[in-house]
Amino acid sequence: MGFSCGIVGLPNVGKSTLFNALTATAAADAANYPFCTIEPNIGRVAVPDERLKTSACLAKSATVVPTQLEFVDIAGLVRGAARGEGLGNQFLGHIREVDAIAHVLRCFADGNVVHAEGSVDPIRDAETVETELMLADLESLERRALQMVKRARGGDREAREQLEIVETVQAALREGQPARSLRVGPERQGKLDALQLLSAKPILYIANVDEASAAPGNAQTGQVAEYAAARGAGSVVISAAIEAELAQLADPNEKREFLAAIGLDETGLTRVIRAGYTLLDLVTFFTVGPKEAHAWTIERGTKAPQAAGRIHTDFEKGFIRAETIAYADFVAFGGEQGAKDAGRMRLEGADYIVKDGDIMYFRFNL
Repeated sequence: MGFSCGIVGLPNVGKSTLFNALTATAAADAANYPFCTIEPNIGRVAVPDERLKTSACLAKSATVVPTQLEFVDIAGLVRGAARGEGLGNQFLGHIREVDAIAHVLRCFADGNVVHAEGSVDPIRDAETVETELMLADLESLERRALQMVKRARGGDREAREQLEIVETVQAALREGQPARSLRVGPERQGKLDALQLLSAKPILYIANVDEASAAPGNAQTGQVAEYAAARGAGSVVISAAIEAELAQLADPNEKREFLAAIGLDETGLTRVIRAGYTLLDLVTFFTVGPKEAHAWTIERGTKAPQAAGRIHTDFEKGFIRAETIAYADFVAFGGEQGAKDAGRMRLEGADYIVKDGDIMYFRFNL
């Protein structure tokens, strides 16, 4: 099970610059973190997590494998994409395949870089993309509704229940509300998710600024933050140009000095990666030993057998129990043996919901 964020935006907002910097940074860190470019526009990057390094140090692990997120550089959108304008079909098709949207908004003026809409207005740009997603969803739902109506009239109860969800979403979309704004009960959420709507995907707004605004932000980034907060979305301020420069620096000390000189304590890309991880409501558990310290990504609320399945399907099929140590106890007592001696290792069964930071060893039998 992979987790991916699609980087979207209008043309000339810094989307590809951000993606190139992101993947260049990951490639530069390949000595410490695995990195894989699957296609020219897809890259996997490590999620920064100091807990993994600390755990590996205590266990004297030979190798360290961080958890990863996949970022997809999606073709630029133009107004009318839902009707196939520009690369509309490609744009919308790629968004359908990702788990979340990282929407780059231009928050800087530059006479040498033409804006697709003729002026810099990040809120207008955000609404342009959102509108195209909602229009595409409406078109998709209209086609599905015709089929469901026929089945519902024929007495198909499931089709009737699904039609109710479709009509609820259609009403919201026609009022200008994206599908992610809907609040339905747990019993209906599965049916809503099954529709795979573009406007239902969680979204992170990335305010791309000039170098002078990288640390303090500007009036437009403030607007983006307010816009995102009002919609329950996240937002991050970065300068893609600065990130591109940082990606060329191989020496970590040079990177720290560069950041300090412009008033930053970490890269914007680190914040984007962390925010993307949070956006998808993911947590991390660890498997730690002398051979390897490995971080594993799961959705919040995952139970122990399914977490074991992230490592290998056989672990889930033959799950018996999970030997579990909280990260804080692992550190406080100097590693696995110290935690065991202090009585801090727990035996958890199939109903245990894995917590962020758990260090686990799975017992299984096939």
